Amino acid sequence: MRIRSLGVLFGTALATVLGVGVVAPAATADEINYVSASQSETSTRWFVQLEGKAKAQGGSAAQVASEKKAFRDAAKAAGVRFQERFSYDTLWNGFSVDVDAANLSALRSLPGVKAVYPVILVDGPPKSGNDGESNVDLATAVTQTGADLARSQLGLTGKGVKVGIIDTGIDYDHPDLGGGFGPGFKVAYGYDFVGDAYDAASSGDALIPHPDDNPDDCAGHGTHVSGIVGAKAASATGVTGVAPEVTLGAYRVFGCSGSSSSDVIIAALERAYADGMQVVNQSLGAAYQWPQYPTAQVGDTLVKAGVVVVASAGNSGATGTWSLGAPGVGTDVIGVASFDNTSVTQFAFSISPDDRKIGYGNATAAPPPPTSGTFPLARTGTQTSTADACNALPASSLAGKVALVRRGTCAFYTKAFNAQAAGAIGVVLYNNQPGIVNPTVAGTPAVTIPVVMASAVDGNLIDSRLAVGPVDLTWGAGSASSPSSSGNLISSFSSYGLSPDLALKPDLGAPGGNIWSTYPIELGRYTSLSGTSMSSPHVAGAVALLLEAKPGTKAADVRAMLQNTADPKAWSLNSGLGFLDNVHRQGAGMLDIDDAITSTIGVTPGKLALGESEAGPQTRTLTIRNTGNAPVTLNLSKVDAITTNRAIPNTGSSSSPGIVPWVFNLGDSPVSFSQNPVTVAAGGTSTVQVTIGADATLDDGTVYGGYIVMTPAAGGSPYRVPFAGYKGDYQAIQPLDGSAYGMPWLTKIVGSSFFNQPNGATYTLQGDDVPFFLVHFNHPVRRVEFEIVNAESGKRVHPVFSNFEEDDYVGRNSTRTQFFAFAWDGTRMHDNGKGTPDHRKVVPNGQYKVNIRALKALGDPANPAHWQVWTSPVITLARP
Repeated sequence: MRIRSLGVLFGTALATVLGVGVVAPAATADEINYVSASQSETSTRWFVQLEGKAKAQGGSAAQVASEKKAFRDAAKAAGVRFQERFSYDTLWNGFSVDVDAANLSALRSLPGVKAVYPVILVDGPPKSGNDGESNVDLATAVTQTGADLARSQLGLTGKGVKVGIIDTGIDYDHPDLGGGFGPGFKVAYGYDFVGDAYDAASSGDALIPHPDDNPDDCAGHGTHVSGIVGAKAASATGVTGVAPEVTLGAYRVFGCSGSSSSDVIIAALERAYADGMQVVNQSLGAAYQWPQYPTAQVGDTLVKAGVVVVASAGNSGATGTWSLGAPGVGTDVIGVASFDNTSVTQFAFSISPDDRKIGYGNATAAPPPPTSGTFPLARTGTQTSTADACNALPASSLAGKVALVRRGTCAFYTKAFNAQAAGAIGVVLYNNQPGIVNPTVAGTPAVTIPVVMASAVDGNLIDSRLAVGPVDLTWGAGSASSPSSSGNLISSFSSYGLSPDLALKPDLGAPGGNIWSTYPIELGRYTSLSGTSMSSPHVAGAVALLLEAKPGTKAADVRAMLQNTADPKAWSLNSGLGFLDNVHRQGAGMLDIDDAITSTIGVTPGKLALGESEAGPQTRTLTIRNTGNAPVTLNLSKVDAITTNRAIPNTGSSSSPGIVPWVFNLGDSPVSFSQNPVTVAAGGTSTVQVTIGADATLDDGTVYGGYIVMTPAAGGSPYRVPFAGYKGDYQAIQPLDGSAYGMPWLTKIVGSSFFNQPNGATYTLQGDDVPFFLVHFNHPVRRVEFEIVNAESGKRVHPVFSNFEEDDYVGRNSTRTQFFAFAWDGTRMHDNGKGTPDHRKVVPNGQYKVNIRALKALGDPANPAHWQVWTSPVITLARP
């Protein structure tokens, strides 16, 4: 996936304080007439959901089995060809299948099929890790959430609670994770669903799962996640997680490298449920999805069945709003955002003359540095250089030396390759501004020497020493910890909401930036990773503490308990202003688990989704419960958070295709209460109606939000309920606009490229000579239909069944250069005589057009204004 850096255009209310950013020029489709098929985000595997309920939803085993048999029989009778991958009975009733485009159209029409969804690839985890000696990062992260107090003051450890980890497996031999697998060990449950060689993005045998009973981890991500949830330090250099006495289940859905897929994940969730997991953590997801996506649906079913489901919100923050992933977007799933850690622990080298430790991160696509050895350093510029090593360096000028190179102007690859060409045996890049950078030096020819990244402070220190004399670098100095300038602020990668149905997502946040945790022994034992993958297990571990403290708590009640006591944090792009960060990025704020456990006040619902302001101010009822032994009086108020407004239509260039720019602003939502203050009797409940509107001065298209604050009159920490809504008419968003190439297109495929046919085209419907429609969705759509009409008259080819394809709940594309490809095989849906399509009918040779009809998110199908329609050029069907 290609993304661009986040562009920032500030609204007038903040422009005088912050200044105005630069908006990229509008994209043009001039002279672009073909695109690579590799840019398509179209799936070749599909979920097939059947009409009946799964067993955990109240369906019977006999009913589920009967429906599956009926589906298979109908497919065979209709000649529909597919390869079944997984069959689901317990949490979801259906299958995942491999099927080509022509058979997919027929499969959709089979009786008993409720819905069809793409099986989406889930990106594999990063590989990183070397020997380390510090547990500082995880230790500081648990202080950010109050987990340290829950352990030290409340005596909680998570003992007796079972937490399932859907991930890359767990290195259960790691001493901090129990040193074994099976009954009596910390990792007591588990299963490997895929095998070492599995890669869902590959081909051949790598696509075929080879399951076994050993959920060991050869990739690292799951071991790191598990350490955050429940590691228990076995030595002075070990790490202790949030809930060190939990019992873990390891459900492996990734091979040693590469991707997994959402159908494997559902199979793992069914196994975790069967094993009696009380909490399930999913540090993974498929971005840009609706809450109706199967993994999100299964998460909701688990919660209704009594299992708390926690999932990462996603790492697609740079691609804009509505970038959350499934299952985190699920209605009842706890979707978790990431805050940066207050401390950063990195691997370290030392420099002469005093063996000062310098922390670093490994550059992607470069070999790791050695674990020992001393080498001279040399600088290629100074700490004021703006284009250090951007041009070729003198031959052999760095022979046998490690080059110090400052960030700026050109790509990291260019700098590293130029240093390598000059004879360098390694490169230390350093930042030109505060913060942590994870560089990549991928390119051709490859960089074959170690490349690492240091901070601006440390790079300037090395430069100052080199300015006055020789400096040596020694690899293998263990690790170094330092304060993080972005600590307690939302991580730059953390995804934005809202959910496509305007539900408030994510739900809350936890530390996920720069977390030091366990790693497979053979990969280095410990490492620091960043992502909402790291924030989600903080919440999963915290839920284990809560369930230990309050064992009768219902799974459906947990989220609101965590949200009531969470702590909203300052805006990450300028924290000094004192404004709160977007509600649709941090949810209720930072997890505060000790307060959640000890609180005697509970407010439901735990969040308020206000929908679109076109409907006017919204009134919601809050129910306040007091489980304490004394009455509590609460003073009510509200505080607003930073808003966002995505430019529509999108601007930008095809080479920088992010969903940007935005306008950031600070609204003033009008809020009123039916009573204020509110007194809640001991052991009693009270209700209050809160009416919230959108600030009329905000531009239409703004996502706004804030917090209802309930402050105890007698003192103490406040309770909060986040709210969020959409200013204006949500259906004003045109979902088919915004492509970098001016899509939709009618195309022909030649080799691995799609060629635009703006003047129409003739198709024989033989082999690949079929119409392909390339569609870019810049916003999620509720439904997309492909309607066949007569080219001359514009009339539908059938009064009712004129569509060749219909898809529900389609997520947006990741960037402006991505698209979905839809093939037409020359058939259409057809009536079975009972008013529903159940098979295909051939459309005769002739000239046609296709109307691509997109029903906008939350749109009314009966309202023509809620559909965006694009009509294709003339399509001539000319079968031989």
